[in-house]
Order: sequence, then structure tokens, then C-alpha cells
Amino acid sequence: MDHNFEELVEQAKVHLGGVSTHAGFEKVKADFLGPSGKIKTLLTMLASASKEEKPRLGKLVNNCKACLEGVFAEKLSALEDSELLDVLGPEIDPSMPIAKRGALHPLSAMQEAMAEIFHRIGFTVALGPEVETVWYCYDALNMDESHPARDAIDTLYFHGDLRVKNVAKHGDEDYILRSQTSTVQIRTMLAEKPPLRIISPGRTFRRDTMDATHSANFHQCEGLVVDENISVVDLKSVLDFFFKELLGEKCEIRFRPSFFPFTEPSFEMDFRLPSMGKLSGQWVEVAGCGMVHSKVFSAVGYDPNMWSGYAFGFGIERLAMLMYGVDDIRLFYQNDARFLRQFAA
Repeated sequence: MDHNFEELVEQAKVHLGGVSTHAGFEKVKADFLGPSGKIKTLLTMLASASKEEKPRLGKLVNNCKACLEGVFAEKLSALEDSELLDVLGPEIDPSMPIAKRGALHPLSAMQEAMAEIFHRIGFTVALGPEVETVWYCYDALNMDESHPARDAIDTLYFHGDLRVKNVAKHGDEDYILRSQTSTVQIRTMLAEKPPLRIISPGRTFRRDTMDATHSANFHQCEGLVVDENISVVDLKSVLDFFFKELLGEKCEIRFRPSFFPFTEPSFEMDFRLPSMGKLSGQWVEVAGCGMVHSKVFSAVGYDPNMWSGYAFGFGIERLAMLMYGVDDIRLFYQNDARFLRQFAA
């Protein structure tokens, strides 16, 4: 049985030598590494080996499999390089070093930095569609059609034939551009059972007039935690950790009572730093937060007597402007290389 291992590797090389397409590659790979391939056959034969021989032969089979995987990985890389050359043409050499390297947009860099901090304390990233329905964006968040809070976060509607059947309301409703990433929280709660610990960064839209601090298109990062016996202490501890990691150990935060339809109690969160330009030592409003309202839990089928949780949200542009000293939100969207180059690592 020993000599079969080296022969298998050589056979694979011979078979791959005549392969020039992905389909051919996958067929040869299946012959050797697939569920009915040669390695599987060897493993079946190994079952009939003596107790003394099994450890030695098992090691040989594993080594053979690793060698085969290396051979197939090398062939796949060669196929991909060949396909790339076919697309680029003979006049372009993809192996040549590039003259300039790109860099993350400052908003993308801020979003990644935020996600990395939350990941350290057990949060996962949840994403959802930017085109939503009224139920996900408003009704499920305790804002029915007559709720005045809708005025402040009014968004853009698709009218005409673009309507969708709402199972929860047993009727049709319009598609809209989401005005907040809270819609992702609703979708996550409908799809999963507690406990939950997520952040939902992404682009949002509102019918705002464009100026230095407002935009009809902007980015949010919202967070949601659902578990048993969650309290405001847990909420404040998480936000205190996040802002200290993002802005430094000298960052202080405070909560002020506020109102949001989807949380009760609700708070505005401020922070201050001893050294932050003209804002040094001043309290700056930066986030909204609170304990998840029982009506939100009921809308997604959670028992509010069993589960508790908190939610928070802040604008990514807002934080980027404060951190980078940018005084006009429109600069993030103008694609001016002179501005963006300042943030390149």
C-alpha cells in the first residue's frame, strides 16, 4: 500500500498537465480529492489494516492528501493567471509593480476601526438592504403612520408599481430608502433568537437639505444587544469602552435623558476630551441610545417579559469629522483626491 501514495501525486501532476479550463480542473480534483476519489478509497482500505499499521499508514495518507492539495492549489493559481492574461491582453504585464497604491476612504477606515473595537467585545457585523419597506423602517420600531417622530427622519419613497406585500400588516406598502440602520436590527431579530450582540453599519438616506453638517445620504453605525437581565449599566459600560478605545483613555462620556420611539428609557450621549482643538473640554453630543422598547420586542415575536436589551447609534461622518477635524460633511462625497490623500496611510 505504501507505494500508492507517491504514485498518486505523480498521477495527479500528469492529469493536470493537460488541463486548461476550470471545468477540467474540477473533474481531475474530484477524481483524487472528491467524496468518491482516490484518497477516499485509500481511507476505506485503511480501515482493514492491522492495529499496528494504522497509525503509520494514516500519517502517510494525510501527507499524500496534503501534497495533492498543494499540487491542485498551484495548478489553480496558474489557471487564474492565464485567464487574467487573456483578459488583459499581451501588452499588459500584471506582475509589474504598481506605481501608486490605493487607500481606504476615510469613512471606510472609520467604519472598519469601529467594527474592530466592537468585535473585541463579542459583537458581530450584520448588514441589510438599503431599499426597505415602511414596516421595517418605521412600524416595527414603534412609529406608526401618525407618529410625529417620522417627520424628523423622513426619507425617500418609491411610488407607482413598486409595492410589496407586507405579511405582518396583510397589505401592500411602498418601498423606501432606509432612514436608519435600525431596520437591520429588526431583520436580525426576526431571523435569529436571543442572545444577540450585533452592530449594523451602513448607508442611510433622509430628506435633508445639503449643508456643512447635513446630507441626504450619510452613514450610521447602530448596535443591538438582547439577552436576559440587560440594564443601562451594561449599555454605558460598552459605550464607555468603545469611545475610550476610539478616542483615548481620557475620553469621558455622559448620558442625558431624551426620547426615541424604539427605546425606553432613552438617552443622548455626549463625550469630551481635554485636547480636541476648539472643542477641548466641551461636552459634544455624538450618539443616541436606550433600552429596547417592549413594543419593538413584541413586533419581532420576542417575549418582553423574558428578554431585555439596549440599542445605540451614531453617525460615522459625525465621528470622522470630530476625529479628523473636518468642518464640512460634503468633503467626504466630492471625491477630491487632494482631500482624500490626507487620510492615506
